[in-house]
Amino acid sequence: MNKKIGVCCVFDHRNYGSMLQTLATIEKLEQMGYDYEIIHYTKKLTLDLLLRSLDRIPEEIKTRVHSMNKNKKMDTYPEIKDSIKIRNSYFDNFRKSRFTKVSKPYHTFKELQIATENYSAVLVGSDQLWVPKGYSTGFFNLLFVPEKVPKLAYATSFGVSEIPQNKKKVAKYFLDRMDYISVRELRASEMIEELTGRKVPTVVDPTILFTGEEWKEIIKEKKIIKGEKYIFCYFLGNNPEQRLEVEKLKKATGYKIVFIPHLDEFIESDIKFGDEQLYKVGPEEFVNLIRNAEYVCTDSFHGSVFSILNHKKFVTFNRFKTSDTNSRNSRIDSLLKQTGLMQRRYAGDLIKQIEKNINYDEVESRLTKMREKSEIYLETALKSIDK
Repeated sequence: MNKKIGVCCVFDHRNYGSMLQTLATIEKLEQMGYDYEIIHYTKKLTLDLLLRSLDRIPEEIKTRVHSMNKNKKMDTYPEIKDSIKIRNSYFDNFRKSRFTKVSKPYHTFKELQIATENYSAVLVGSDQLWVPKGYSTGFFNLLFVPEKVPKLAYATSFGVSEIPQNKKKVAKYFLDRMDYISVRELRASEMIEELTGRKVPTVVDPTILFTGEEWKEIIKEKKIIKGEKYIFCYFLGNNPEQRLEVEKLKKATGYKIVFIPHLDEFIESDIKFGDEQLYKVGPEEFVNLIRNAEYVCTDSFHGSVFSILNHKKFVTFNRFKTSDTNSRNSRIDSLLKQTGLMQRRYAGDLIKQIEKNINYDEVESRLTKMREKSEIYLETALKSIDK
């Protein structure tokens, strides 16, 4: 095979889960003997993009207002602003050192179309790349890829449990164009069958393609917190109950709380939460903080994944209310259901839940079967390129 596989993924977003699933994807491609290139799309605002994205304008305005309000709040805390800049540098250094096979930046849809000449196939995955509000850009749904170039999806997620009525037509269109589809959530598989009549497999997130031991080869072990036992907290949402429950766990165990604050949003009340607030944390440090924790409390999908891979005692809280139309809870539901760990979903008594032992032999047995199924799908899809 002379050409590379083009990979559409979120590799430059300062998010632990996004970067780690991208790393796992390219590690697996390399392990399987495939050359690849991450496609770098910068979305320059052109008339074409503007016309295709008119329905996103309200969402974009909302996002910009949120960002402005966040910056305004943080102006009164210059030391936190400086600390976040340091954390961002850790993300940027990880990106530069680990993602070396990246295309030149493509600014327009037309440039993306021309770029497909360089690829024997285009692979999209994983994460919440099929969130309905992003359909109009034509990138993660591979609308820029011509019919003759194979289009593959690995463990891609819709991020929601229902596609809005006004997005179903375009969703059906881009799904019908895909040569191979797999998704990360059980609900996503159901949604595709409802839309297209097509049965598609549910596979594991790329991070789960490797065992906890194999991750030690990908990201070397190192102690971030030395000499003390700690409870690691990784919260993306603003839920005061979670923090209060962790404080109770601290009192019951005597372990200190280690916390990464102000990630997706600036939460003013978090300024006083925890015993040690860390900012010098990129994806490598993040994985090691979970590895060496006594307990992990999180509302994050990948926080839960790495807790499981490292056989931690953990509890996963809801980040969103079940009634929230933007809820991302389904991906955590799917993960815990597939691993037989639904009892790790917070149910009102953190101390009682987190102290319960987990039969990780049983969990690993389930994970092994899930990995095998997922790798067979990926191998079959990739081998189809050579035909």
